[in-house]
Amino acid sequence: MSRRALRRLRGEQRGQEPLGPGALQFDLRDDDDAEEEEPKRELGVWRPGGARKEGVRVNNRFELINIDDLEDDPVVNGERSGCALTDAAAPGNKGRAQRGNTESKTDGDVAETAPPEQSNASGKLRKKKKKQKNKKSSTGEASENGLEDIDRILERIEDSTGLNRPGPAPLSSRKHVLYVEHRPRQRQRVYPKCTWLTTPKSTWPRYSKPGLSMRLLESKKGLSFFAFEHSEEYQQAQHKFLVAVESMEPNNIVVLLQTSPYHVDSLLQLSDACRFQEDQEMARDLVERALYSMECAFHPLFSLTSGACRLDYRRPENRSFYLALYKQMSFLEKRGCPRTALEYCKLILSLEPDEDPLCMLLLIDHLALRARNYEYLIRLFQEWEVGASLAHRNLSQLPNFAFSVPLAYFLLSQQTDLPEHERSSAREKASLLIQQALTMFPGVLLPLLESCSVRPDATVSSHRFFGPNAEISQPPALSQLVNLYLGRSHFLWKEPATMSWLEENVHEVLQAVDAGDPAVEACENRRKVLYQRAPRNIHRHVILSEIKEAVAALPPDVTTQSVMGFDPLPPSDTIYSYVRPERLSPISHGNTIALFFRSLLPNYTMEGERPEEGVAGGLNRNQGLNRLMLAVRDMMANFHLNDLEAPHEDDAEGEGEWD
Repeated sequence: MSRRALRRLRGEQRGQEPLGPGALQFDLRDDDDAEEEEPKRELGVWRPGGARKEGVRVNNRFELINIDDLEDDPVVNGERSGCALTDAAAPGNKGRAQRGNTESKTDGDVAETAPPEQSNASGKLRKKKKKQKNKKSSTGEASENGLEDIDRILERIEDSTGLNRPGPAPLSSRKHVLYVEHRPRQRQRVYPKCTWLTTPKSTWPRYSKPGLSMRLLESKKGLSFFAFEHSEEYQQAQHKFLVAVESMEPNNIVVLLQTSPYHVDSLLQLSDACRFQEDQEMARDLVERALYSMECAFHPLFSLTSGACRLDYRRPENRSFYLALYKQMSFLEKRGCPRTALEYCKLILSLEPDEDPLCMLLLIDHLALRARNYEYLIRLFQEWEVGASLAHRNLSQLPNFAFSVPLAYFLLSQQTDLPEHERSSAREKASLLIQQALTMFPGVLLPLLESCSVRPDATVSSHRFFGPNAEISQPPALSQLVNLYLGRSHFLWKEPATMSWLEENVHEVLQAVDAGDPAVEACENRRKVLYQRAPRNIHRHVILSEIKEAVAALPPDVTTQSVMGFDPLPPSDTIYSYVRPERLSPISHGNTIALFFRSLLPNYTMEGERPEEGVAGGLNRNQGLNRLMLAVRDMMANFHLNDLEAPHEDDAEGEGEWD
């Protein structure tokens, strides 16, 4: 006789007996397992003649959400996929309801055919564990297959286009030597595009696409080659800009910016004019606006930090980006942000490291020393001195690297937080390299000491190797590099400890010279061969640096040609993408400074060009400068008043956000 029949004889009803913890647990397991053993029963529907399980009827509401399903359902975006399903909408419950309509059994039949309780319970537990294991394995396989499908889709896209996405560099212990460090900006932006180079200002005119864009040319060997493009509308603005420059009327550029407020070359040209008028704030603001205009035109795959994206300087559309980055870097250095300026320098160098059109190798050592990033300078020197991919980058043949790298080693040896053996090793390396630099470039010593207001002893100043003849006998190209280095970095040597270390090594070199060291003659022969003529990118760098001593050493063929501020010394093999109007220059003579002022300030006149001289000529020049600055200030004020609806940022952020 079954247990249920015994209850009926005693007059007891199920559910009326006192429920202990064990009984409650048994009832719940019985109801859940009844669903597994009787999958064809309709939920919530009972046959009229069958026995009614009160416990199951009470717990029927809990069958809407299966506890096992809650534990095993995958989590997608922080939510479980099964929690939002109701009993009627759940796919599994719907299937069970349909099966219940076709075939049903009474509870009594199930109870009569059930095995003993202990074996039944253990069997049910095994079924539950198997069910959970199957669910977890199927979920893992589904997610794994999903990831594989995404990878296959990306591979098919790359194969069909023939382009490789220049994503982040593979994880390794050392990043690429030209990897640009940056800091993410934490605050929310009200502007439609997040930018890294600049912070848009509320005083700027409302941004609308000026017709500047970027396209991907090709991808090969892990590098991606891009190029800026000008739309027809932007080409018309570019033509108007060239006409404004040739018209000798600066107000025409201001008028152009009123109609095309984000024309890059016009912004850069006016920035130089404001800088020469000592309005540094407005000059920097115009450069930032130019950078913002170009960054909004970036290709989605163009990366500022990877060091694997290239821009060909031979294309005129790309040159504006180089010049804007250089000008922004200069502003950052002058404002005391050398670390950020160093990252800008690395960015410019990474755009075309083989050709280095702005010759950033003449500047990167200076910024690394100012930023106290000695390890980076040493690493760059070690990798590029005799590197396989850059076999011709003999950095030790550049005076700036020849002197800056040993200085970096020496300053590193002065850091007290380093172990003693590392400090000693850095000191020995510094002494070896500075002796090699003094042997290769003896004409640097006396000008360096003079710039630091240090008087050498008679033994050094009267010696034939370091005497005045060493500086006079230098080739002109080498003198230009030396003047550039000393004009930029001489103050880094003024520390007493540095001067004492330099003095020790100068005497070591003199002893080697007097002893007839063959390296002295070898270096002399190398100087005569290597520095016959400086390449065009060095001349371009000297013009942009505006260091007087270096500019004065430029050769006559450079100083007698017109130098345009928005495109100094364009490459001879320029790649033109559209026809530009012919640039007519009324000047065929004059020095570089005069020509540079002429390109920036068309009202500037050189001595002898016009009959007005003396006070009258000075008044004309001042009137031209003042008229230009008044026009620029009026333009900026009008932009500020007319763009009240422009979005404002919640908080202002200082410059040099990468510092």
